[in-house]
Amino acid sequence: MSEIIFIIENSDEGGYIAKALGYSIHTEGETVEELKENIKDAIRCHFDEKTIPHIVRLHMVKDEVMAI
Repeated sequence: MSEIIFIIENSDEGGYIAKALGYSIHTEGETVEELKENIKDAIRCHFDEKTIPHIVRLHMVKDEVMAI
């Protein structure tokens, strides 16, 4: 495998939540920097050295609601 994609969303409690597409990998962090480190740790735990992805793509999703 060469790439894995994470969907990043704001958490209701503050911070961020990351979910991998196609894998049971979920993590969170208070800041984007902390989230990135937690994603790296989660990937290392889930894959071995031969199957670890070379590219991690982060798709930031921002839900905005506005009143008219």
